[in-house]
Amino acid sequence: MARAALPGRLIWRAATLSGARPETPTARTLVLDVPGWPGHLPGQHVDVRLTAPDGYTAQRSYSIASAWDETNPQTVELTVQRLDDGEVSPYLTDELRVGEQLELRGPVGGWFVWRDKQPAPVLLLAGGSGVVPLMAMVRARGLIRAKQPFRMIYSVRTPADVLYREELPRHVRDDPGFDLQFVYTREAPEGSPNPPKRIDVATINTHGWPPDFAPDCYVCGPTTFVEAAANILVALGHDPKRIRTERFGGTS
Repeated sequence: MARAALPGRLIWRAATLSGARPETPTARTLVLDVPGWPGHLPGQHVDVRLTAPDGYTAQRSYSIASAWDETNPQTVELTVQRLDDGEVSPYLTDELRVGEQLELRGPVGGWFVWRDKQPAPVLLLAGGSGVVPLMAMVRARGLIRAKQPFRMIYSVRTPADVLYREELPRHVRDDPGFDLQFVYTREAPEGSPNPPKRIDVATINTHGWPPDFAPDCYVCGPTTFVEAAANILVALGHDPKRIRTERFGGTS
């Protein structure tokens, strides 16, 4: 498992786009080569800085999607969801080309992370692109073949909006310790017995871990999703100290 960067020693590094792949019509995964990268823990994020020819800079934070692999230590993957009124995300999803560079600072964060020495089962609650740091946890678990069982509940608008739509089913198929449940809020897949709905008590009670199992719970997504999911977990009897949340939203 990767080591976390020490607070106060974060520096800007040049990152070169070595590859990219579309995840949905509005989301793209960037594969970055970052010389000197110190490693990262699943759940951490980075700051990205773009500089225009006239010197104007724009900076945003993005969760790391990849697990750190000591056999490929300079690689960092970010999955970026395009915001139509955004200043940075449209460039990253539509314009940045292989061989071009941006600046990266990180890794950042030490609370919303999963460490392989944590013995408890894990519950991952994702809202939309909040699945990104949770995917890093799933990938890290698979990379080191950890034994802690994982359950993920992924709330997403429609089937077309699912990130990692081909990879997630492979984890379910190949790993009996990983379970996945989708909750579609606007449009369910054709033939689905479950109509669109938002995540609720029944969903988490049925597909999550019982409170008696004392799972480590990670919740990430828009503020409204995170607050609703965390409140449900507490109402069901989960220990608030084992509930870790991370929320995102547009910049003002």
